Amino acid sequence: MQAGRVRAGGADPATVAARVVLSAPHGATAAAAATRLAQNADAADTAAWVVADNADPATPGLLMAAAQDRFGRLDGALISVGGTPAGTVATTTDDAWRSAFESVFLGAVRLARALAVDLSGHAAPGALPGTGGSVVFVLASSVRVPLAELAISNGLFPGLAGVVKTLADELGPAGIRINGILPVRIATDRVRELDALSGDPDEVRARLSERIPLRRYGEPEEFGRAGGVRASRRSSASCRVPALPRRVLHHRRDDPSGRGCHPLDLMGQGTPQLRSVLSGRRLCR
Repeated sequence: MQAGRVRAGGADPATVAARVVLSAPHGATAAAAATRLAQNADAADTAAWVVADNADPATPGLLMAAAQDRFGRLDGALISVGGTPAGTVATTTDDAWRSAFESVFLGAVRLARALAVDLSGHAAPGALPGTGGSVVFVLASSVRVPLAELAISNGLFPGLAGVVKTLADELGPAGIRINGILPVRIATDRVRELDALSGDPDEVRARLSERIPLRRYGEPEEFGRAGGVRASRRSSASCRVPALPRRVLHHRRDDPSGRGCHPLDLMGQGTPQLRSVLSGRRLCR
């Protein structure tokens, strides 16, 4: 699901009293999400929704106007662009790449750019930097390592993470916090669809859970709380994005032809080998 989520209101977004405007390309999806939030809220009039597509250049203005009209203010946003279609590089069409770029990449950048203008100067006079506006991007684990059968995700999300890092540097001096978060195995319908690409989804989930320290997938509510805290003023000193990937490709010394590329875990290698790789003598070209 593509969704640009704009948070509005004076309440801390880590609490159920936060006031939000949700958006999705389909009204039924947005309405159902708003209903679920309202049912679990401690106060009335906490969630509104609009039909909007991140690929539409008019979406930022529509979302910000909805927040102002409904709640009288806009404090920040949680931008979730949704998952990309499955497929390899060879099987993914030009149209699929263009469509994903418009919604996943450009749509998110466009929304953040508009929010930056609106959020400038939100901090109270004399307040600490970072207590004003906040924008959180929901990225993907493909930022860290390429995922099988998800060529579009592998191509777009690392680039979007780079934009997020750039925004953090550009907007931090204005007191606007930019954060990126990477959900991996969260028990959503989307993740179940991805698990099904590798076989029976229940069996895949059980197998992958063994690689997780807690031996289970995260729940959507847990991820939502984490995103809410990151967007809120409780994280007023936080302006961060995912670290660079730990793995690069290099040539092994036993492959003098330079035709074979092999992964190197930068965090697990000693300094001498790391220096050798970074010297450029055995980097893949």
